[in-house]
Amino acid sequence: MLIVWKALVDTVEGRRALSGQVPFDWNSPVHISAPLPEGAIVSVTARIPLAALEYDRIFMNGYQTWTSCPEYGVHDRIWDLRRVPAAAVRKYAFDRYGDYHFVPYPCREGVTHGFSWCYFRRSQDFRLLASLDEAPGYTMFTYDAGLSSLRLERDCKGIRCGGEYPLFDLYAARGGEEQVFDGWFAAMGVKPLPAPPLRGYTSWYNRYEDITEGTIRADLEGCRALLSPGDLFQIDDGWEPAVGDWLETDPAKFPNGLKPLAEEIHAAGFKAGLWLAPFVARCNSRLAREHPDWLLRVDGEPWLLGSNWGGFVSLDIDNPAVTDYLRRVFDRVVREWGFDLLKLDFLYGAAPFGTARETRAGRMIRAMELLRGLCGSAVLLGCGVPVMPAFGRVEYCRVSCDVSLDWDDKPFMRLCHRERVSTKQAILNTLFRRELNGRAYLSDPDVFFLRQDNIELRDDQKLLLARLNALFGGVLLLSDDPGSYTEKERGLYRELLALTRAQNVRFDADNFTVSFSLEGEEYLLPVPKELFE
Repeated sequence: MLIVWKALVDTVEGRRALSGQVPFDWNSPVHISAPLPEGAIVSVTARIPLAALEYDRIFMNGYQTWTSCPEYGVHDRIWDLRRVPAAAVRKYAFDRYGDYHFVPYPCREGVTHGFSWCYFRRSQDFRLLASLDEAPGYTMFTYDAGLSSLRLERDCKGIRCGGEYPLFDLYAARGGEEQVFDGWFAAMGVKPLPAPPLRGYTSWYNRYEDITEGTIRADLEGCRALLSPGDLFQIDDGWEPAVGDWLETDPAKFPNGLKPLAEEIHAAGFKAGLWLAPFVARCNSRLAREHPDWLLRVDGEPWLLGSNWGGFVSLDIDNPAVTDYLRRVFDRVVREWGFDLLKLDFLYGAAPFGTARETRAGRMIRAMELLRGLCGSAVLLGCGVPVMPAFGRVEYCRVSCDVSLDWDDKPFMRLCHRERVSTKQAILNTLFRRELNGRAYLSDPDVFFLRQDNIELRDDQKLLLARLNALFGGVLLLSDDPGSYTEKERGLYRELLALTRAQNVRFDADNFTVSFSLEGEEYLLPVPKELFE
């Protein structure tokens, strides 16, 4: 079997095409490079003939952590935003959360696409094709079942070239799940940063932005009776005056600042965690008003990233004033206020584009390394980040979208972007990105719920979410008022903690079961088929 590749370059003499072919099999790495002429890359593509049977399952990794990416059937398709009115897309910037502004979606039956890795599964036999290096550009895969063809593309359009260029650097393997994924991470040389499994509490999904000193202290008191020493107590969004304005707290809600609360969290025996979104700013924030030159601009306008908080925009990490500001923010949050863990969200805002000298992926990798350097001793939990640039650069990382207080949101919202909030989609991502946990970092599958109020999930849905989070994640956070737990709910919480000690955890996607061993006993947990419908 052969990989046939092609590169197009615009030079001063005109457009030049280069092509070639290399042997391919499922047990050898693929390294393709070529001497490109002086100019700007138009495209780098390749094709591999690949037939899939009717019952094969296909995984295509989604662009960022929130992007829905279950296993697909051979005849499935991935929808873009064409079912959403164009006026709504423009108003709410729905096309900025994922890859929609730079990836064409054919929305045809049998065509699926993804980033950085994909696999084709036949029962327990995995055929994995995965990138070994994304700095030269994201590796994008598109499978067309009608053509029995897998198309590869390097996301490097516009990059200046002149000399040897790494067109594709791939790991290919066929075998069992553990075998192929262990082999891929060994070939990359990626290991998770040292960190223990994380347990604890976050304020977001019960109170959202409606937090104050009083609500935080009330929940901290409830956690004293439930959590263990060393667990996490995290203050989420709502403490800041506006997203982007991180040097002070909201004076009405936190008049005494956050340092006293961090001290109280430590006095209770917990790690103090804090949420920030370092690469973005709310459109009406003080930062955006006073420093418009700090904003990333495309065609002269700030790059709108979405509709959260009434609209928010990207910061320009190439502006020294931005990096200096972030340095002051993290000095204050970590060294002055005393927070141990930072949940860094909406990270995709750092790199919606590349430049003529740096690819989109290269810029995202640089942004992650910038954070690592600025945050000092703080432990990092990444969220809303393109997936592979976070490998080995944060201790913990989200693998799913945000869960919702119901199962799958309203029917009209299901037509929206693939990054929308959804408990159903969050569970599916936890299952189908399970191989990242303990290899790239410890995975955060988002929170679980045990409460009965302010929730629309059925009891069986809450338990499914909680148990799968405990079995497949390295982070287990509740987002209830722990002080209101009944004895039954406290008992369920203890059961979940026990599940985190399970071994030999396996998901059988063909028979909808999870098997595991715990304290010498073997268990089989059925997963309802409604999850996959």
